[in-house]
Amino acid sequence: MTDALPVIDTAFLAAAAVADLEDWGPLEEATSADVPMAVRGLTIWSAPDDSDASDASDASDASDASDASSAEAGIWECTAGPSYWVQEENEVIYVLSGTLTVTPDGGKPTTLGPGDVAVFPRGWRGPWELHETVRKVYVLF
Repeated sequence: MTDALPVIDTAFLAAAAVADLEDWGPLEEATSADVPMAVRGLTIWSAPDDSDASDASDASDASDASDASSAEAGIWECTAGPSYWVQEENEVIYVLSGTLTVTPDGGKPTTLGPGDVAVFPRGWRGPWELHETVRKVYVLF
């Protein structure tokens, strides 16, 4: 006898490379006042806010719960220019279009382009140089 599995609703976005995106304003991480960087994006999925369910008696558990509530996936696009990033969460990206060079503080630069995947763990720091408009799929967790 087989028990029926519950239906799990999954978010889909066909044709992410050409999907219509929302204006998310200027890039806060931009490092040049002379090069305005415009961001557009679309959140495909975000984790439910579990902050009410955390046990306030254990500060580490409450911290973990707030980290989990920031989990999301979507499409991000930004115009060319220099920026500096400090990862406050883990991020996985898949580059759909454009090229960028990322350099961890104290490390060697890596250039990413269409089809490339990168993982930026929480605490990663360093400059991103977008050589042209970049569109990526991202997952934050």
